[in-house]
Amino acid sequence: MTNQVLNDAEKSGLLLPTARKHCEELLTLEKLPQWAKSSIKELIENENWTELNDRFYKHLTFGTGGMRGRTIGKTITSDEQGNHDPKATPEHAAIGTNTLNEITILKATKALYQYTKEYTLSLGVLEQPRLVVAHDVRHFSAEFSRLTAMAWQKMGGYAMIFDGPRSTPQLSYTVRNRYAHAGVVITASHNPYHDNGFKAYFNDGGQLVPPHANNVVGCFDKINTEDILDWLDEEIDIEKFTTLSSQDDLSYAATLEEAVLSPNLIKDNPPKIVFSPIHGTGAISAVPSLLDHGVDVKVVKTQNNFDPNFSSVKSPNPENKEALSAAIEEGKKTNADAIIGSDPDCDRIGVAVKADNDFVCLTGNQIACLIAEYRLIALKSKQLFKPENKEGFVLLKTFVTTPMLEKIAKGFGVKCVNTPTGFKWMAQKLNNYEEDAILGIREGEGIGIDFESTELFTKIDILSKYSKYAVLAAEESYGYLPVESVRDKDGNASSLAFAETLSYLKSLNIKPLDFLDKLYQKYGYHYEKTENIYFEGAEGSEKIKAIMNSHRKSPLKEICGVKIIKIKDFSEEGLLDEEDMPISKENFLMVVLENGFKIAIRPSGTEPKIKFYIFGESLPNPTNLSETKDTVVTEVDKLGSFLVDDAHQRAN
Repeated sequence: MTNQVLNDAEKSGLLLPTARKHCEELLTLEKLPQWAKSSIKELIENENWTELNDRFYKHLTFGTGGMRGRTIGKTITSDEQGNHDPKATPEHAAIGTNTLNEITILKATKALYQYTKEYTLSLGVLEQPRLVVAHDVRHFSAEFSRLTAMAWQKMGGYAMIFDGPRSTPQLSYTVRNRYAHAGVVITASHNPYHDNGFKAYFNDGGQLVPPHANNVVGCFDKINTEDILDWLDEEIDIEKFTTLSSQDDLSYAATLEEAVLSPNLIKDNPPKIVFSPIHGTGAISAVPSLLDHGVDVKVVKTQNNFDPNFSSVKSPNPENKEALSAAIEEGKKTNADAIIGSDPDCDRIGVAVKADNDFVCLTGNQIACLIAEYRLIALKSKQLFKPENKEGFVLLKTFVTTPMLEKIAKGFGVKCVNTPTGFKWMAQKLNNYEEDAILGIREGEGIGIDFESTELFTKIDILSKYSKYAVLAAEESYGYLPVESVRDKDGNASSLAFAETLSYLKSLNIKPLDFLDKLYQKYGYHYEKTENIYFEGAEGSEKIKAIMNSHRKSPLKEICGVKIIKIKDFSEEGLLDEEDMPISKENFLMVVLENGFKIAIRPSGTEPKIKFYIFGESLPNPTNLSETKDTVVTEVDKLGSFLVDDAHQRAN
């Protein structure tokens, strides 16, 4: 009867063929829990085809940020809700092939375990696969982390968990520090409250990259769901897992010290900062580290509680001014120099700086440029950065991050290397630099080295001499890494690096915005704008595909009267980066205009949207900076408006 109803809905155009197919396949599983069967049948009986399409039109897959999706449906069934308070976490996550739920988590864990074991065996290593699991404060985060650890050990592995929420960068560090074979953090970063995610890490502490990512996805696709359903009946005993100790927290806190190049500079010129964790993990490590360095920190009390609903904000995204509004109000009262807000898993930070009687939110690109310029100045002043070794220093950024970082690198005579979107590609570069340095010092001086126990400036000297030292890795979406021992963007370390930058400016009696103007004068005014167009659900996914296909089949010749001189398609084979290394293929177009402006077009890997990045810039040393700013901003805004209108036409 149920199958007939689904078939009729498909014939009527109410249910997508793939949604019908995936829904039927799940219902045929003998061991599918009763709550799951009842939930699907409730949605069918209520003819909630939109919800069924969203939940079943595809299988959740790994993207640039791992596996991320809805864990609480737009409609929560009675069996999913259980007897729980409507404001609390439901008893079960949303059932579906395109949702992050208990079944999806078990499949992802099994896939990661299978490939990890297979890979270690291929290296001739006979070890019990070790996993570190962390989680943030979201709905189901703690439950999913325990489920992951249980499944890992059920298959013969060894699982290590934290005793509570921790930031994503601490997971990255702990994988390396504990010599684990893999890591998982349950988080959806800054996504809405109803989402969650499964971020997978490999033994280098970085998120999965090819071939590992592709192989894990391959394992995931081959898993027979029926084989794992028995695990849902297992009673999880956390005593069977190894709980990481306070020493692990202290070890991570120690590596954050690497973010600071001149500790005395902060102590002598302590900035006054209001910090908001926006109900997430930011206060666990960032605030103690800032206080230890002498920073005058005040935490926003109303946002210093773990709240999976992120009740005080519309979105827990620190790049939005609204998310920082409570901290800004506190900053006005306390006459703070700056506001720092971190997202729920504290891998990203947003910043607002004082300007007269108000605060101005900096863009992710502006934050990166301020930190990069200061760190290069500091390394040069400490004579770590010298003419004879400057080629051993590099700035890392994604293709969609401001070209101004390239100008800064060139100004100091160092390299700037671009990578595809996703911090994992920069983490891969860091790992390669470290491996090259270890090999170089072994061959050059006949000695081995343990980088983790090496003093910072010695480490910088070795990396710059035998390989490359990354002064900063940055992406426009507010993610930065100023330390070498972590393999993911780090909001804790970035908070310290920005605090030190503020201290440097205080020592010169220069305000951050005035310093930015000096950089614009030196490198040319750079202005970036991102237009995000959201297309939700199954129908939205098809529209995003249509837009990308249209841009490839019918490319623009000019925009707003400006001729297009080049279109680079990153989905093509054979592209190389600045180090002549192959660039991984990505669904991404870069459009270069005759006036030097650029436009990047790419679907988001973690959210249901397509993004248009517009990069505007002027020549260095503009005669009138104020007029130059107005001109560039006006031109960028025009391009943005055109691209949004054009995208909606291409979507239909």
